[in-house]
Amino acid sequence: MSEPLTLIATSTFGLEAVVARELKQLGYEDQTVENGRVMFQGDKEAICRCNLWLRSADRILICLGEFTALDFDDLFDETRDLEWERWLPPSARFPVRATAVRSKINSAKNSQKMVKKAIAERMKDHYIKDWFPEDGPLYSVSVSILKDRATLCIDTTGPGLHKRGYRKLTAGAQLKETLAAGLIQLSYWNNERALVDPCCGSGTIPIEAALIGTNTAPGINRSFVAEEWHKIPAELWEQAREEARDLQDLDALSFRLQGYDIDPGMIRMARYHAREAGVDELVHFQDQPLAEFSTPRKYGCIITNPPYGERLGEKEEAEVIYRQMKEVFAPLDTWSIYVLTSHPGFERIFDRKARRRKLYNGRIECTYYQFPGPPPPRKRSPWDDATTSNPDSESETETDAPADDTTDSAD
Repeated sequence: MSEPLTLIATSTFGLEAVVARELKQLGYEDQTVENGRVMFQGDKEAICRCNLWLRSADRILICLGEFTALDFDDLFDETRDLEWERWLPPSARFPVRATAVRSKINSAKNSQKMVKKAIAERMKDHYIKDWFPEDGPLYSVSVSILKDRATLCIDTTGPGLHKRGYRKLTAGAQLKETLAAGLIQLSYWNNERALVDPCCGSGTIPIEAALIGTNTAPGINRSFVAEEWHKIPAELWEQAREEARDLQDLDALSFRLQGYDIDPGMIRMARYHAREAGVDELVHFQDQPLAEFSTPRKYGCIITNPPYGERLGEKEEAEVIYRQMKEVFAPLDTWSIYVLTSHPGFERIFDRKARRRKLYNGRIECTYYQFPGPPPPRKRSPWDDATTSNPDSESETETDAPADDTTDSAD
């Protein structure tokens, strides 16, 4: 490992445990989980690998330092003492964004100015220069002040990690790719099970499931702002991409994934996005009303983000969809069903008790309703005949637990 770094993977509230599990799967186990972020220990290679591989994180930050800041003098002095020259060259563009919550320092705008000035003073002393053109690579600095504790970071990602590169068409309020991946990882779905989204919109959930099921790195087809930094050798990025290409398995899915929507225009968009993501052969999209959905398969997962009815006049339309779900899904008693919505009456309309988890879709507070069904029969192996007295019996065991089994109670 090269020089150790303290890194932060930010996430939407409710997905921190998912991100923590993803980091552990990549080998980064020295971590601290907090609201909206996972702080972990890594190196320059970790910056490359985490940007490429993390599915539910928003961005990867380098933490330059944390300190108590009770006033602007504290903020200036502590910021100037940090080793900004470890990362910022004389040509660096370093815009500063700040937030201040429940702190004695309550002006984000003035905090930005103070941090910018402190970094410039540090750079002047180190590079023996009085002026910096800021015409080089981008090093976006974030300042988070929470309960008088300041955290200063540099962003390595650029456009958020939800920008996979495949979703080039937009239509209304679309589910972020990072949240879609989180919904899947909070379910019991794996690449040996069927998956259906009966309200798929532009196809984000089935496409993200295809990427997960084939072990395709979500960032493989995009670039990151830190690729322009001289401190991170280009070879590290190429090594990380080569690793990702080697680990991809396009033949790993046992079933073709399915997405349906009543709007033919959305289905055309979903098919286009699937082609852009390279998974169009793995996902079947079709325009079809929810009321017509049925499946001959005994086991599988439904993961969907139906209309919420947030806008005036749309609540009744959403409730009609929920009643249709109740009727259409009723025969699927061996399927696991997962529904994200902000509608407070969904569980009552659906008429089933759910495990619940609070998540945010953008600024909208939602609940992820989880109705796990029984696991499918375990596939038999040659070893079973030597270990069971009844070779015809089916042993059922869940093959893969979700990222975090903790949920809000169903009351």
